[in-house]
Amino acid sequence: MFTGIVEELGIVRSISKSANSIKINIGATKVIEDVKMGDSIAVNGVCLTVVEYSPNHFVADVMPETVAKTNLKELKANSLVNLERALSLGARLGGHLVQGHVDAIGTILKKETLDIAIIYKINAPNSILKYIVPKGSIAIDGISLTIVELINDSFTVSLIPHTAKNTTLGQKEPGDRVNIESDIIGRYVERLLKFDTSDNHDKSAINYNFLAENGFL
Repeated sequence: MFTGIVEELGIVRSISKSANSIKINIGATKVIEDVKMGDSIAVNGVCLTVVEYSPNHFVADVMPETVAKTNLKELKANSLVNLERALSLGARLGGHLVQGHVDAIGTILKKETLDIAIIYKINAPNSILKYIVPKGSIAIDGISLTIVELINDSFTVSLIPHTAKNTTLGQKEPGDRVNIESDIIGRYVERLLKFDTSDNHDKSAINYNFLAENGFL
């Protein structure tokens, strides 16, 4: 589990590609400080397992499913990546709960500056848009951001100067693709609303009214 607060910009040293998987070597320092074999590190919002490391790099395997469903397959030597260690118990939750399980790839449609903010308009599939609400949370390339507006098949997010400077997103332009992970709370609510319990043929659906009456909404 992660928070979507990027700790460090890493740099891809090398990528070894097999038929459907990737082995990625990433230069880093901060996220390596207390690393152990088997630890999880989010790379552009994708939870990867450390299989090798030194004081200034780590190596992770990217499985075929992850290659197919994320933008990690577009990385090359010298690409910058957002890095975050797994959340530790007792640490401040500065962003929101992020699993590192990317739901889909979105495409940046528009980038504009509004005073000190950078506004991105990002296209996303309906499978993701149904979980998005204005002022809700979303992870873009592993960065915890707040939804500004929903617009048909897309949404907008706003970057403060610190985020633009210290993550890869500030360097992205229209046409670039980004990893999207929706807020897990929305997925759980959807599951509860659809769930149907059966007890001796007496069926009672968990619906909006049930959740509101019991303090969930």
